[in-house]
Amino acid sequence: MAYTETTSKNWFQRLGESFGGIVTGFVIIAVATGLLWWNEGRTFKTAGAIGEAELVTQDVKDISKVDPALEGKVIHAIGRAETENILTDNVFGVKIQAINLEREVEYYQWTEHSHSETRKKLGGGEETVTTYTYEKEWVSNPVDSNSFKDPEYRGQNKILANVKDETFWAPEVKFGAYTLPDFLKHSISGAVAMNLTSADVNIDSVKNLISDPYYVKPEELIKVSGSTVYLGENPGSPLIGDVRITFKQTPQADISIIAQVIRNTFEEFTASNGYTFSRLSMGTAGMAKMFEGARSGNQTMAWILRIVGIIFVIIGLRMIFNPLSVLGDVIPLVGTIIGAGTGLVAFILGLAWSLIVIAIAWVRYRPIVAGILIAIAAVLIYLSYSKGKKSAA
Repeated sequence: MAYTETTSKNWFQRLGESFGGIVTGFVIIAVATGLLWWNEGRTFKTAGAIGEAELVTQDVKDISKVDPALEGKVIHAIGRAETENILTDNVFGVKIQAINLEREVEYYQWTEHSHSETRKKLGGGEETVTTYTYEKEWVSNPVDSNSFKDPEYRGQNKILANVKDETFWAPEVKFGAYTLPDFLKHSISGAVAMNLTSADVNIDSVKNLISDPYYVKPEELIKVSGSTVYLGENPGSPLIGDVRITFKQTPQADISIIAQVIRNTFEEFTASNGYTFSRLSMGTAGMAKMFEGARSGNQTMAWILRIVGIIFVIIGLRMIFNPLSVLGDVIPLVGTIIGAGTGLVAFILGLAWSLIVIAIAWVRYRPIVAGILIAIAAVLIYLSYSKGKKSAA
């Protein structure tokens, strides 16, 4: 059953909030501008570090013994990541010989979802109707139901046990005769679900986790199947408070690395610009393919951060221009028209500002590209100016 809540704001409240949002808008633009500037420098310097590493990397075929001649050299090598360490989850008693052992915990809880619809009123006021709905779901953290809006669902959540996610890493992972440092070891992927039986789990230890005092025999609530330890009466029909713990392990695997040799282990290569580079790929990957992947990843991250920066600049400008549409909302249709116009201006100016920031950042590195971006920005500013004149007319 849905629960609704209606809130109202008069025109003066909305106007005060919109003027207060101007400061926030400037802060958002400043932060986004800093992000755009930093990202261009990061992209260029990362590309430089990748290129510099590629020039000095040598392909090593045999890693079965530590070669003193490779000391300080950047190498590309293919081998198997192996460990003799037995990893143990001390809470559940689960053991495995693997690169890592993962414990993933989920709780069956009531969750609150909301949907709001806002409508403008004559005179500049605004009414918001928020509808709250409630569902039973598996979630990664316990949900505090005491803050639910609907009194009927308030305080309905409980948990049988409070357990945290945790990952256990093998202290020593060998790569031929070499030992992988943490930054490479933690890059190994490929986790798979474990296959557990009751004998693999310390039932006595798990019993102590169960906090519900109504269960006289907590061991009856512990079910082990596949990769899961289930705390509850019936895994097929979960109740609020049930807990599901899934175990995964990352097995030993073939990997390919690019890193700098330091005695019997590795460190990241530090380029002349201060940026570092190393790379690990699962399976057997050639040196050229790994450097190509590094360059592609750098460009992908550059575009993600550019888009994020541009979006936040536009959001900041929308907040700065928002008082204009609120002023016009005395007559809702007028406010809507003004809002659409200021939204378009914010988009054009935000894009133009972002391109200028990116262009200035590139002046030092690629002046031709910077010139093109500045020209595009000038066109966008002119379009924004023209739009403003037409709106004023």
